[in-house]
Amino acid sequence: MHIDVIVVGAGPTGLLLAAELALAGVRVRVLERGMSPTRDSRALTLHPRSIEVMDLRGIADRFLSRGRTVPGWHFAGLHTRLNFTALDTRHGYTLFLEQARTEELLDARARELGAEIVRGREVTAVRQEQDAVVVETAEGESLRAAYVVGCDGGRSLVRQAAGIPFDGTDETLTGMLGDFAATDPGTAQTAEAHGVLAVPLEGGLTRFVVMDPQLMRIPAGQPVTFEEFQQSLKRVAGTDFGIAQPRWLSRFGNATRLAGRYRQDRILVAGDAAHIHFPAAGQGLNTGLQDAMNLGWKLAAQVKGWAPAGLLDSYDAERRPVGAAVTANTQAQTLLMELTLMPQYRQPAMALRDMLDGLLGIEEVNRRLAASVSAIGTRYGDGSPAGARVPDLPVSVTEHPQAERLYELLHGGRFLLIRTSKHVGIAGAHAWGDRVENVTATAWQAPPELDGADAVLVRPDGHLAWAGQGDQARQALLRWAGVPDDVGASPRPRTGTAQP
Repeated sequence: MHIDVIVVGAGPTGLLLAAELALAGVRVRVLERGMSPTRDSRALTLHPRSIEVMDLRGIADRFLSRGRTVPGWHFAGLHTRLNFTALDTRHGYTLFLEQARTEELLDARARELGAEIVRGREVTAVRQEQDAVVVETAEGESLRAAYVVGCDGGRSLVRQAAGIPFDGTDETLTGMLGDFAATDPGTAQTAEAHGVLAVPLEGGLTRFVVMDPQLMRIPAGQPVTFEEFQQSLKRVAGTDFGIAQPRWLSRFGNATRLAGRYRQDRILVAGDAAHIHFPAAGQGLNTGLQDAMNLGWKLAAQVKGWAPAGLLDSYDAERRPVGAAVTANTQAQTLLMELTLMPQYRQPAMALRDMLDGLLGIEEVNRRLAASVSAIGTRYGDGSPAGARVPDLPVSVTEHPQAERLYELLHGGRFLLIRTSKHVGIAGAHAWGDRVENVTATAWQAPPELDGADAVLVRPDGHLAWAGQGDQARQALLRWAGVPDDVGASPRPRTGTAQP
């Protein structure tokens, strides 16, 4: 089988990327060194924009049916919560869903679209040639592909092979997590008051996360023992909450690094291969999913040969600033938590926390920080309407009378060109039929910044490409969707699509 793209790593980022590429008709193979999906889940949450990403492809219900929602989230463990319900989204909540379940659902999605996922393949070397990338595995395979994407974690071999720097700060602080089959009744409701996070998991397990001042300098690579965890809970909370039968114990640290670039010729990186940080506010997995959503359609366009100049490079231009913002806010959260744990700084640190709690009580402050952590506020570009996330607006269109909202029109992963009136003429728009969904709105609730536009072009990832007058739409299509194969020809059949 000819391979267009090899994705290294079958975590959430790699699996979503494979699904997006397959949706666009790209031949993609995922190589994962693990023989089977991981049972343990480091991440536990999907934030509003990640759920929107799934909604854009019509699969949000698969995830919602497996988890449970809460109306907000935290910043640095402050008592005043971020209010996700105040955001302009249908999904104003955090979804508690174990990473293993997220991977299971994304694996199924990628396979149903035709992606090939091969487990038990450890990549040992990656080298670029003029027109391809060669990948070698410990199992003796030598594979060629037009592009390779490293979704292989913080120690990414793909990133290192590409010579992409990974600068940042080393680990100075660690915490512990443990999943236990037995605890005292009501633990999840009482642990937070003692400074310990306790989250119910599937199968009757409870996840504990604890920061112990006496143990916070132990390297993350050092194994955790049950006795150590038990004693730590007693020191921090005054009780061990009756923990017993540990299934998984681990340590995590605050090493923070950002790839110097997200693309080196035919090699790209995403997820933890592009950014690592302390798991403050649970942003890591979510940022990786949004990397994949941004990259998928752009890389597919490059493989298919119609990408306008600079489109693939815009992945770095758009997503690396997001990675930088996430690493910065997690460092700020981590420092605030660390100072609270240090006796010599505890009093001023608590005063600072009280001050920030008060600020989060101001509606606009809360909304701004909630938009950042949830990624609902992500906007690409220079702050103009182009690059803004498009909300899931109510819309009725002639071509799809059953659709009631905008995201239902993006399930196929194509551009969406909306004429806001049947009187708007866009000459030759059908020539992009394999890349652009053309619709005419019979009812359209435009956001204020698009008021007056009689044509709107939405990107496959749900961000605004362009809005303006119909006679300017052709230039916008050329800029974003490339030169059509046959100007004036009839639309070609859609490829790479599947019903959710």
